[in-house]
Amino acid sequence: MIDFRIIAEDQETGARAGELVTPHGVIETPVFMPVGTQATVKTLAPSDLIELDARIILSNAYHLFLRPGADVVREAGGLHGFMGWDRAILTDSGGFQIFSLGHMNRVKEDGLEFKSHLDGLTFFMTPEDNMKLQRDLGADIIMAFDECVAYPATHEQAKVSTELTLRWAERCRRAWSADPREQLLFGIVQGATYADLRDSCARALVEMDFPGYAIGGLAVGEPKPVMREMIDATISLLPRERPRYFMGQGFPEDIVGSVAQGVDMFDCVMPTRNARKGSLFTSRGRLVVKNAKYARDDRPIDPDCDCYACRNFSRRYIRHLFRSDEALGPRLASIHSLAFYLNTMREMRAAIIDGRFVAWRREFHEKYDAGWGETETAETGDA
Repeated sequence: MIDFRIIAEDQETGARAGELVTPHGVIETPVFMPVGTQATVKTLAPSDLIELDARIILSNAYHLFLRPGADVVREAGGLHGFMGWDRAILTDSGGFQIFSLGHMNRVKEDGLEFKSHLDGLTFFMTPEDNMKLQRDLGADIIMAFDECVAYPATHEQAKVSTELTLRWAERCRRAWSADPREQLLFGIVQGATYADLRDSCARALVEMDFPGYAIGGLAVGEPKPVMREMIDATISLLPRERPRYFMGQGFPEDIVGSVAQGVDMFDCVMPTRNARKGSLFTSRGRLVVKNAKYARDDRPIDPDCDCYACRNFSRRYIRHLFRSDEALGPRLASIHSLAFYLNTMREMRAAIIDGRFVAWRREFHEKYDAGWGETETAETGDA
């Protein structure tokens, strides 16, 4: 049985520290989940993630359905056996791909018709099919099949999409209940940037009694004040005793802000995708290690970091790796950026437990906002 316990709550904000117990270990929240879309966190081995003490990673059911196929993964013992990872895994149902690959997909009442971006073959997937797919993949946490509309969307477009998401959620809930596994199913709150739709969606999902709840359809281009408003409109309606997951939120400062609003779980490709391009997240903001000014810089990426990359290599060397197109460059950069994200989550958790989250948040921003003088814009999106 999967269990979620709240260990501590900040008295001035909505921040909370908890424990999510899964068949593959205890996840301490708030938590950031490295993204391994295709059963791998790009450039990294499971041993790298173990050294970073990542307790849970995310993979994508849509991509794994297309390649290598659920039967291949199931025969290998599920994702854990397939990829040699004995800690927790969450699979995203593929709802975001309905949004991001919309030109190749056709949403219908019964399910999703889509063309493979690999070979153009056409498939059709129902919510029930999606539940079976995620059961075959064997993740510890699985997500309901949903639809995410693009920003901006009209109220009518968002309403139609949200109502479809709720009908699909109910079908997912029934299919999941009919075939009990040690998997935690999360419902996903949609509603675009309309508080009334978020309200009605959250209330309907809570009535269905999901073991966990996610906030979807945000961090897709809307202004950040609007995003914050939508989080507030949702969080207050979700059960205190269930885990809350913001899907796809990636900027460190936004994650810290969402923890203050009461969110427990996060994922995004941002730290690893940007790292592979030489843009690293550090305690003082982003550092673009490919820049010429680091050609003779013998400091580590981040003097305050103790990850493998920072313990052993200089900015001078890592810049050389990128300039020479050596695979070690993106690997070391990914190790560091994930180390920063995971350490930030651990520091936040400790601050919540110690009753000093507000002070910690202020100190984090003072240091992070100081920066290294970089101006490059970070990227978001699917891995």
